Amino acid sequence: MNEAQMIPLIAAGIGFISVLLAGYGLIGYFGGASESARLKERVSGTTVKRSAALTAPVTTALKSSVDIFSRIGSKIGPTESEEIDKNRMRLVQAGLRKPDSLKIFQGVKGGLALLLGGGFLLLRYLFFPDMGMAAIGFGTVLLATLGVYGPEYWLSKKINQRKLALSDELPDALDLLVVCVESGMGLDQAVDRVCHEMRTSGPVISSEFKLLTLELRAGKARGQALRSLAERAGLDDLNSLTSLLIQADAFGISVGRTLRIYSDAMRTKRSQRAEEKAAKMPVLLLLPLVMFILPSLFVAILGPAIIMSMDMFTHMNK
Repeated sequence: MNEAQMIPLIAAGIGFISVLLAGYGLIGYFGGASESARLKERVSGTTVKRSAALTAPVTTALKSSVDIFSRIGSKIGPTESEEIDKNRMRLVQAGLRKPDSLKIFQGVKGGLALLLGGGFLLLRYLFFPDMGMAAIGFGTVLLATLGVYGPEYWLSKKINQRKLALSDELPDALDLLVVCVESGMGLDQAVDRVCHEMRTSGPVISSEFKLLTLELRAGKARGQALRSLAERAGLDDLNSLTSLLIQADAFGISVGRTLRIYSDAMRTKRSQRAEEKAAKMPVLLLLPLVMFILPSLFVAILGPAIIMSMDMFTHMNK
């Protein structure tokens, strides 16, 4: 047996040993995690979930990565207070409200820029050594820019999705508020009740009302709490509603009547938005219709005629 015939056998043996070692490693990992969970149960006297024990290394790695991004963000993030407040408010409007969210977000931007730019340079060094300096500079700057502005685009999309969810859930929440207020509840109690009732059907508006309730319980003035709600949501309709509630509270106007009028207006506006989307559908369907459906239809209708014409001209030439 020559050397050429031995190479596939050696490669197969190396592959078999690698798979065998990987299998033993996985068995040892899962077995060690289960044994660790049993030891924790004996020592603490409490029940430890096996799934938590198995995912503990992954969780630890994620926490370490988050800490690294947080440290990077604290170094490269903005230093002006106005810029910090603006970026933090955008994260709040997107639903990212942890204390270190701004640092982590800035760190992700810097990490992606370094990763994409450095990855491009590494690929150029390994596979494209003859690439010109202009192409290297353009590709590095382009990918680094993508790493910086990609998270910003994702954040903008997340803010818009949250605003859309708020605008869809707000009319139902207002209807429940009207029912609660007209049944004799105060506005604070009605907001707390709606928060509990809409946890499943309207999780976004429920979370906002939950924060409003916590601020009111902490002693914050109702007007300031409502203004904070409008700033967190970043929605014009909710901003108008909070202004109406503040004015109704200041001038002694019936809150139930104010909510009923605004609820009717919001329901009408939601119907108009649905009608607008329905009216845009024919225009949106025009492009796939022209690009995909009509060519297939033409092939199905005109294909046999074209084939018959080609056969007829072929026979005529003969």
